[in-house]
Amino acid sequence: MKIKKSSLILILLCVTFLLGLASHSPDIPVSELKIKYTNQFSKFIQIDGMDVHYRDEGIGQVIVLLHGTGASLHTWDKWTKELKKKYRVIRLDLPAYGLTGPHPEKKYLISDYSNFLNSFVELLQIDDFILSGNSLGGAIAWFYASEYQDKIKLLCLLNPSGFINKDKGSPFVIKLAKTPIINKLLRYVTPRFFIKNTLKEVYYDKTKLTNKKIDTYRDMVLRENNRESFIDRSLLKPQDYTDRLKFISTPTQIIWGNEDAWIPVSNATLFEKELPNTVINIMQKTGHIPMEERPLESLNLLLNFINSN
Repeated sequence: MKIKKSSLILILLCVTFLLGLASHSPDIPVSELKIKYTNQFSKFIQIDGMDVHYRDEGIGQVIVLLHGTGASLHTWDKWTKELKKKYRVIRLDLPAYGLTGPHPEKKYLISDYSNFLNSFVELLQIDDFILSGNSLGGAIAWFYASEYQDKIKLLCLLNPSGFINKDKGSPFVIKLAKTPIINKLLRYVTPRFFIKNTLKEVYYDKTKLTNKKIDTYRDMVLRENNRESFIDRSLLKPQDYTDRLKFISTPTQIIWGNEDAWIPVSNATLFEKELPNTVINIMQKTGHIPMEERPLESLNLLLNFINSN
């Protein structure tokens, strides 16, 4: 028996709807997440109408750490544990992510993040610091350095974004967030296995992806309205700001996982060509987030860079 096309579509829609109901993932109130994900070092500061979550630990030269897309300040846990023994380490949940959550005016361009970061460090009365960022955080870091070079003593970029690779497709989760109808479903249906599979893309060694790490990422994704922010950011037209790299003379280190499935390691060469004072460290058998997958090895690279400068 033949099934009409319209009937088939109706059946598929019904199945999708039922699956959606079964997998519905409600937002988690930020008040609930604060109980679980803040500690004695957690602080909140008002910027642009947002209650920005950050942690301030240790004493000494200030190091500011910026996380990537879909992450939070927890991505730097292992780095911070060691760095705070000799440095003052400040890490924060960027707008659209973590406990900070959405920007009320949806200001998610790299230039917007740079302005936000400057407001943040000025409120904390930080005049000069070492700046490090991963992925999106890396792009924010180098853009910020191009605008406020006098404030940055050293710059460390881990698998930074910035260059537009036309021959490289977007990560699967970004594609879903850009797809009409699908992104509406994604806003309310985010099963744990989806988060786990996305994280598997950014880890080369899957055995290092713990259940605790998966749960932390999922909880932060489910923070009220964070999924909507993720979709809003994904729908932005990519902007190429790399012409600003030439303004950076700050000593810069680029650390890149050789097995990065999201941003090709060949982009390290592109940064090296544009940045006149750069050291490149390629980590073998490492994915998109070296500070999580191989924290001690990547941290030693940073410490060696700091000591040499």
